[in-house]
Amino acid sequence: MDQLDQRACLGEFLRSRRARLRPEDVGLPDHGRRRRVPGLRREELAQLAGVSVAYYTRLEQRDGHNVSVEILDALARALRLDGTERAHLMDLARPKAHRRRQSRRPQQVRPELRTLMDAMCGVPAYLVGHRQDVIGWNRLAAAVFGDFGALPAAERNLVRLVFLDPATAELYGEWECRACEVVSNLRMYAGQHPDDERLSALVGELSVKNEEFRRLWAAHTVADKTHGEKVLRHPLVGEMRLSFETLTLPDDPAQSLVTFHAVPGSPSADALRLLAAWSAPSEEAEVSGVSGVSGVSGVSGVSGARNPAARG
Repeated sequence: MDQLDQRACLGEFLRSRRARLRPEDVGLPDHGRRRRVPGLRREELAQLAGVSVAYYTRLEQRDGHNVSVEILDALARALRLDGTERAHLMDLARPKAHRRRQSRRPQQVRPELRTLMDAMCGVPAYLVGHRQDVIGWNRLAAAVFGDFGALPAAERNLVRLVFLDPATAELYGEWECRACEVVSNLRMYAGQHPDDERLSALVGELSVKNEEFRRLWAAHTVADKTHGEKVLRHPLVGEMRLSFETLTLPDDPAQSLVTFHAVPGSPSADALRLLAAWSAPSEEAEVSGVSGVSGVSGVSGVSGARNPAARG
């Protein structure tokens, strides 16, 4: 797909970063002439990076293979890229033979990690893998975000839910920020795994079905948000403010454990306690030996967990 053509993505990324800068931002004089395009001109950026205009033009026109690290560093400095953006530039520009190739094997969740998530009482937690697929979760995460287990495995994807599931859109009090966050993360992943066919299919589906996704994808923003706060509007307990931490697994950098917590004594902490009590297995289920624990992806035995959020 064109969206994942690395040579095209390199040029588009450079143009998008160039467009956000003005001459005065980088110490160049602005002679007041009308500009046909926003931001720096190619010749201005080439001057700042110390390369010829012809060479830089070739980079923007799909001739960006085997670019030296020194030139990429010069461009990153000239474009005022942050660390995440610089890493993304390197991913887009490096030779295909040296790119990280993704394993086609299904991702596995270690049993010990499932046990850990189950033991995190009062802490919603889920495990995210390739393409922001949700591959594991605990009971409270299902009560807060909806029962992932009620979805087909192919639909357990954070980006897909944010853009195609109305209940998920209603859940996030700051939906625009959440939408930009998941797309920016997906862009970063695309730079690292351009040959991921399932990623290509996901981008194609979302581009066809959602105009806002198309706009954000075309912006070429990249980010790796590891912590922060989310405002949720839960259909049962109302507004919650939850802090989150994203912990990358040392033995598998493709998997990240995302945990949520509320300030002790706050209304949000009370709301989490209510959801934890509501989602706890009934005594009848315990007596009959039904624990609600999934043997594959996570905990998905919260009866009716998806209904309160009107999902599915």
